[in-house]
Amino acid sequence: MRDTSSGYLLSYGKLGNILLKRGLVTEAQLDQALKQQRVKGGRLGDILLELELITEDDLAEVLAEQLNISAITSKSRVNVSNETLAILPETMAYQYNVLPLAKTGNSLDLAMANPFDVPTIDALKNYTGLDINPVIITNTELQRLLRRYYAEAAERSTLKSIIKEAAAVPDVALKQAPEDDVDVEALRQEVEAAPLVRLVDFIISNAINERASDIHIEPEEDHLSIRYRIDGVLHEITKTHRRLHMAVVSRIKIISALDIAEHRLPQDGRFSLQLQKKRVDLRVSTFPTRNGEKVVLRLLEQGSMSYKLENLGFDKGSLTVFRRHIHQPYGMILLTGPTGSGKTTTLYSALLEVKSPKVNVLTVEDPVEYSLSGVYQMQVNPKINLTFAAGLRSILRQDPDIIMVGEIRDLETAQMAIRAALTGHLVFSTLHTNDAISTVNRLIDMGIEPYLICSVLSLAAAQRLVRRICPSCKEAYTPTRDEFKALGIPTKKGAKLYRGKGCDKCHFTGYFGRVAIVELFELSEQRKQMILKGEIGEEIRRQAVKDGMQSIRENGMQKALQGMTTIADVMRVCLENQL
Repeated sequence: MRDTSSGYLLSYGKLGNILLKRGLVTEAQLDQALKQQRVKGGRLGDILLELELITEDDLAEVLAEQLNISAITSKSRVNVSNETLAILPETMAYQYNVLPLAKTGNSLDLAMANPFDVPTIDALKNYTGLDINPVIITNTELQRLLRRYYAEAAERSTLKSIIKEAAAVPDVALKQAPEDDVDVEALRQEVEAAPLVRLVDFIISNAINERASDIHIEPEEDHLSIRYRIDGVLHEITKTHRRLHMAVVSRIKIISALDIAEHRLPQDGRFSLQLQKKRVDLRVSTFPTRNGEKVVLRLLEQGSMSYKLENLGFDKGSLTVFRRHIHQPYGMILLTGPTGSGKTTTLYSALLEVKSPKVNVLTVEDPVEYSLSGVYQMQVNPKINLTFAAGLRSILRQDPDIIMVGEIRDLETAQMAIRAALTGHLVFSTLHTNDAISTVNRLIDMGIEPYLICSVLSLAAAQRLVRRICPSCKEAYTPTRDEFKALGIPTKKGAKLYRGKGCDKCHFTGYFGRVAIVELFELSEQRKQMILKGEIGEEIRRQAVKDGMQSIRENGMQKALQGMTTIADVMRVCLENQL
């Protein structure tokens, strides 16, 4: 019998009618599912999923309409407070396959994959003493949220218990007393006590597991803050007792061979540890502040870097240009960008590509971050007057073919590097400028004559690191008018950009890993003539753009169009005037 007002068969029931009304299935597909249900039994929705006629999100939305309740799908944004999570123990949440979402008065919103499960609703009503409001959720999303929230709670609980243990250590290490009054030997003994050792070990091991590049230990007036830098952005991990500050800092100083009695001067140290079959080097820097010493640890995981140019994120055209220059027999290649923009990684990748048994490759660095096989590396040491210039002078007596200078900081180093390039060596180095073209201005400001720059500089490359969109939660969306404007292209119907919606793998940031965006400035004959005539800065930039040079911002926008990163992250690392 057909209901002529709706056009649907009454025998399909409410669920079937909603599916047909939404155009999710055809009558023939619904008949197929109903036929299988009569043979095998089970719920119609599960059969439709099994036949791959609808998605989990489709089913959740249709059931929500049928039951007049809310739904959570893969597109939903969910936030669960610690107080709400504590209503149900983890074992019970997994046993009943539910997640508490929010408590309002005497009611509890409960995410359930099966909102028809009356026995579960009754059991949890009796356990919690609250009225249960079922919220339908896809099973995939439920399992993801259960892992996310209960795992985070367990991690917080572990850190909380370790902090509680450490705070119970006697007060010689933890007291807030004038630093000169501290008994150094007593302090040394107490910060080597098990609870404080466990606390520092957990902070470091957790940072490694979270893919952090840096750990910041920061004293505030009334608390101690621990932050991790992950994919270039700082995240606060915890705030804890201010009285733990001296103990944590002293423990780090001991393992990095620093002076625990010195609190007034900055100190630098280093130590290594073995964790889960990985060797990790940590560079330590202390910095005295009004509230006490701030400590930053840079994590350098040995063996974790691939050092292949193909993995850095260079597009095909940029990679071809870069390779052409690094394989030339002599000249100078300079990388520019702020600290943490990946310059050293790019230089290491270039050195490993050009090294061979036929060439002698030497470096002078501050510090040597990673050990490179087949490359002879020297670390500067200002205490014994081993500067970049002094190291470079020694390198030139070692019959080198390829030289890397960690950074050109002063006129003497710049002059030595240019002399090396003039005498038939291939020289790699870095400068701190905002873009590639500013490299010329910077060298001239240092005191280098323009004709020398034109004689040796073959390529200046500026780079930044932007965050990659997490591949596990990447989704397409339609750009806004402002995003089209940022991209520098007209509004286009059907155009798509990508973003990460947040998942377990990326800790709900939407990003996982980083990729380089670059600007390459080659010194063609025309550009050399412009430099010699004093036409630098905007004049040479306009000519370079006219010749087809892609700015660092344009390169970033290109990667956003390719779905590698987001416009927002490109804007985060690029200046507005970087074209």
